[in-house]
Amino acid sequence: MKRLMSGNEAVARGLYEAGVKLASAYPGTPSTEIIENLNQYDSVYSEWAPNEKVAVEVAYGASIAGVRSVAIMKHVGLNVAADPIFNAVYDGVEGGFVIISADDPSMHSSQNEQDNRHYARAAKMPMFEPSDSQECLDMIREAFEVSERFDTPVFFRMTTRICHSKSLVEPGDVLEIEAIPYKKNPAKYISSPGNAMVHRPLLEQRLLALADYSDKSEFNRVEINNTNFGVIASGISVQIAREVFPSDYSFLSLAFTYPLPKKLIHSFAEQVDEIYVLEEVDPFMEEQIKALGIEVRGKDIFPKMFELNPAIVRECLRGEKQELSDLDVDMVARPPSLCPGCPHRGFFYSIRKKKKAVIAGDIGCYTLGGSEPLSAIDSVICMGAGFSAAMGMSKAFELSGEDKVVFGVVGDSTFFHSGITGAIEIIYNKGRVIPVVLDNSTTSMTGQQDNPGTGRTLSGEIAEKISIEAIFRAVGYEKVITVDPQDLTAMEAAIDEAIDSDQTCAMIVRRPCVLLKNVEHDFKLCEVDRDLCTSCRRCLQVGCMAIYYVDDKAYIDPGLCTGCTVCMQVCNFDAIHIVE
Repeated sequence: MKRLMSGNEAVARGLYEAGVKLASAYPGTPSTEIIENLNQYDSVYSEWAPNEKVAVEVAYGASIAGVRSVAIMKHVGLNVAADPIFNAVYDGVEGGFVIISADDPSMHSSQNEQDNRHYARAAKMPMFEPSDSQECLDMIREAFEVSERFDTPVFFRMTTRICHSKSLVEPGDVLEIEAIPYKKNPAKYISSPGNAMVHRPLLEQRLLALADYSDKSEFNRVEINNTNFGVIASGISVQIAREVFPSDYSFLSLAFTYPLPKKLIHSFAEQVDEIYVLEEVDPFMEEQIKALGIEVRGKDIFPKMFELNPAIVRECLRGEKQELSDLDVDMVARPPSLCPGCPHRGFFYSIRKKKKAVIAGDIGCYTLGGSEPLSAIDSVICMGAGFSAAMGMSKAFELSGEDKVVFGVVGDSTFFHSGITGAIEIIYNKGRVIPVVLDNSTTSMTGQQDNPGTGRTLSGEIAEKISIEAIFRAVGYEKVITVDPQDLTAMEAAIDEAIDSDQTCAMIVRRPCVLLKNVEHDFKLCEVDRDLCTSCRRCLQVGCMAIYYVDDKAYIDPGLCTGCTVCMQVCNFDAIHIVE
């Protein structure tokens, strides 16, 4: 029975069918739903890891112990996990081992749009790229066969459109894969220079064998029609090519894309006069095909940035611009903003008053603390850099003689992901930095996933709740201040206390995310007394989307307000009150 599945759902089903026994992941759009869907299958142990590096190491350990395993992450997470991945490619596998990376062209939910196909090439790791949900299922099953046949981790590269688009899928039978009895093998699995010297030439031999597999793979498909024109494409670009290019063109649809099938590409080129290479972001295939001595058209026509779609490709090819109908509606610009009642709002509103404060932020909902009207954050680099970059800033200010107070800000999930080492860096190297954890009791930005501080696992089981306060104290912070950010008086007092403290000081700003369903919220409703409102617009400075102006008076939308009272606390005229 065929089912309509997203790519993420299909991958989860494919992992189950492939006999995978262990899956470890760190949440990140667009990959998150894979393991959330995989969690329904009782035969698979699924977990949230503290970060992507840990996820890879856990999954690879399971492979060494003899079972099929997978590590799942978004594209920037692969940067965190690169160290064990490169070594695992040298050492090989026991049970099949697959690494799933979900890339995000156009940066819908990401700080960059790096093309992770380059990782496969750099690590010398075989790579699959599905183009629809059925291929997601079929190829993930094949990826484990390739992993065990060629003794290698396999890279499975998806993109946002593949992850979230739905197409028909025909599920298959579940494979019964027996665990491989464990045998100690230090020569293979100890990554020492001596062993690496032995593995290095074997890796090149493996690549030659994989290239032969690529030429014969059923997932690399040739369709010869009109011999005047042909298209080579991979991933979602296969679907776009089919929609845009004439149906009588010849097509080479590539799904096993590293190593590229050189013989197959040469054969295709010999049968077609002019070839277009269609791929998103970098000219990964194009450059390799040109290196084979084959002339193709690619990034000289198609853009090197952002997602492709049929309208873009048509315009690049034929100059046809898509006509957009005018709805004759005045659209209001709505930049991203913190949710009504977001606990981060009180912290950013309070700290921006400190003229000497410099705030190094991090990746999460709280990145929006840098947007107007809060405009509190000075920098955001990557996960965990909130503490580390703050350390660098503070040392620079010491050296230059600037009088600044530096705060490093991360969320609770980010603290466990890569913030703890930054906190240690501050203590160890005597940094004049106040590290702040904005603890909203979840990994909010990616959909309220659990983390080591929530007290629950991926499957909902009760787990040890790791204390952020205890970690700060354990690494040497003499004063740890915990405060509720929706009490602005207490929040401002806590900031002042931290700034004035002679001791090494850390802050935990704690209140649950308003979207959490497993906690009791003290929701209320705030209302504006129009007779008392002076139209000073001070309430707008808290950046809450529930507040706007109607007939030049403040108005609070009752459908959005959660009664956090931050706006009420900043009003100088007592014009905002709680509805009884």
